[in-house]
Amino acid sequence: MFKHLLVPLDGSRLAEAALSPAENLAAKTGAMITLIHVVEKSAPAAIHNDRHLVTAAEAEAYLAEIKERPGLKNRRVETHVHSAEVHDVAHSITEHSAELTPDLIVMTTHGLGSARRFFFGAIAQQVIGMGRIPVLMVRPVEGTNSSSDVRTGDWGTILVPLDGNAFHEKGLPFAHGIARAFHSRVHLLMVVPRFGNLRGSEAAASSVLPGATRLKLEMESAVAEDYLKGRAEELKRDGIETSAETVRGGPARVIIRVARGREADLVVLGTHGKAGADAFWSGSVAARVVERTHVPLLLVPLKE
Repeated sequence: MFKHLLVPLDGSRLAEAALSPAENLAAKTGAMITLIHVVEKSAPAAIHNDRHLVTAAEAEAYLAEIKERPGLKNRRVETHVHSAEVHDVAHSITEHSAELTPDLIVMTTHGLGSARRFFFGAIAQQVIGMGRIPVLMVRPVEGTNSSSDVRTGDWGTILVPLDGNAFHEKGLPFAHGIARAFHSRVHLLMVVPRFGNLRGSEAAASSVLPGATRLKLEMESAVAEDYLKGRAEELKRDGIETSAETVRGGPARVIIRVARGREADLVVLGTHGKAGADAFWSGSVAARVVERTHVPLLLVPLKE
């Protein structure tokens, strides 16, 4: 499954929250970890009293110190500092991911807190928007910056939203692999919109042909149940405890509610991060889920 994890760090406790999940994944899969720092041009030494690395020498010393953490000390860990100062940190991380070829990037995302949260979280969002490598986004408990205040990766239950499109199932193999490694349960979810959740051309059609639209939604719900049943049986044949459900409503709201109700420890979701942060986060289901839940989110780019 995962052979190489890339963990971008900037010296802050917020960024370090990505280390515990990365350590757990490496312990279960034997993956190598590369700790990376990109020197930002004109970087401040601190933001809201939280450390921010400024020079390449400082970054080298910091990553060498992080490498000695108990969870990393006996593992295959490399460090990389991009010493040439750059304006666009996210773009540089994306370029390095193409060069270093990790299977997964592990980063912390922000909530609605400080400028430090917003800054580093925005970089995480841009990396998934621009790149082709899956990104595991973790988020500390609101009001803290501590690396201990995040779900560490003991993933007992994995939630996998699907939509019936085979191309959008790219996240399913990752959920399968993690479930095998962690002996996790997998819960498959498909959201069928309610009449009032329709958007765009579907909403326009529903106002003209409400009866036909309702019938179409009922048919979609029945097809969804059959589709999920088939996917669940495939996982069960591989020895993975699997359940499935079809729920009516708005996708992001339903995913968040089901994740909470099922006490999910991880959500695996495909996303169309087409042309950077703006395209990815504008109206994105994944964006709304990231913003409104503390459950770690494994985002898998749906790109040709």
